Amino acid sequence: MPKPDNIYDELAWRGLIFQESGQDELKKYLSENKVSLYCGFDPTGDSLHIGSLVPLITLRRFQEYGHTALPLAGGATGMIGDPSGKSAERNLLTEEDVRHNVDCIKEQLKHIVDFESGKAELVNNYDWISKINIIEYLRDIGKNFSVNVMMQKDSVKSRLQGTDAGISYTEFSYMILQGYDFLHLNREKNCTLQIGGSDQWGNMTAGMDLIRRCTDSHGYCLTVPLITKSDGSKFGKTASGAIWLDGNKTCPYEFYQYWYSTPDADVIKFLKYFTFLPQEEIEALEEETKQFPNTAQRKLAYEMTKMIHGQKEVDKVLNASQVLFGKGDISAIDAPTFEALKNATEGKEYHSLDDTEGLIALLVDNGLCQSGREARQMIKSSAVALNNNKITEETYKPVASDLLLKHYLLLKKGKKYKVIKFNQA
Repeated sequence: MPKPDNIYDELAWRGLIFQESGQDELKKYLSENKVSLYCGFDPTGDSLHIGSLVPLITLRRFQEYGHTALPLAGGATGMIGDPSGKSAERNLLTEEDVRHNVDCIKEQLKHIVDFESGKAELVNNYDWISKINIIEYLRDIGKNFSVNVMMQKDSVKSRLQGTDAGISYTEFSYMILQGYDFLHLNREKNCTLQIGGSDQWGNMTAGMDLIRRCTDSHGYCLTVPLITKSDGSKFGKTASGAIWLDGNKTCPYEFYQYWYSTPDADVIKFLKYFTFLPQEEIEALEEETKQFPNTAQRKLAYEMTKMIHGQKEVDKVLNASQVLFGKGDISAIDAPTFEALKNATEGKEYHSLDDTEGLIALLVDNGLCQSGREARQMIKSSAVALNNNKITEETYKPVASDLLLKHYLLLKKGKKYKVIKFNQA
């Protein structure tokens, strides 16, 4: 099946249109014009997480059709705090904190948005909001907003419900500042479209209305769906926390495994949302997965890890997976991957090699064998391996030279395995 002729039809096929202003008008506008569009993110931390990916990847999709992307760092609004989806006010960040976070996130965006094509520019609303004085803010911007209308927005209304509910004027003004972003970019960059998650609809339409009141131009809004998982669990979260784009917070192996564990009921939807695979390839994967389980999951994990961390890190992840099955190069596994493997296999930590009596004790202590007797039988039958090397000596005790990267052991019994850590080198 050929690629859709315009970005609107591409987004529609992928299920990425949740709300839109103008409806048929927006489709016609995008079909006839090459536009500049923006999507904002608040740098409340030094890394984005995968919950932020869909609108940012959507910016890249627009680029693929010749449009210009303006990812917007909320250097100013990040110091205010967006009330959308929040039950309580955030802790306010310092200017220094926000600047550091923006610098970190810039590097992550380069993996998603194509800045080399000349069809993208990172903008920071601190550059214009910080120059507004209070009189200008009230006279030229605030007068265009009706408090009655603002009170009806979901992001505000939800905070006013309940006995202890409330919202400060600081957060209440967030909508005005985000609206001003759209107006500023419309004037300075001829930006006519804002995209974002569906929880941003109220803030986004406020900016669209501000453009209508203050200029002869026109603005459009389009939201993508917030991602939910069919099993009821929260997308982008694991028992250990959020899945971050920063490899130092979520190592590539953990990142890959998160996508690989996508339920069957979600994997085709996620391939449409997150990857750039064409329709015919996704449909082929859907059919192939019916015969060969996890085929689509494997492709999803590969594509996402390659996008965010690059081919070199994908190759490392695939090698680590091969090592667990007795293949691959165990010496090529790095410390973050070993740490992720230890956590995934629930391997134990020890202070030093002196804390264990030997191989039999490690097998029992780590749940690979139920008893010392079973451990001896497994060793005798050549079913036990240390770092993928068979061990047949019952009394064997690991030594310092066995430790991978001076801290880790890969212990196997049959097809079961544990990565064990010794903290003292």
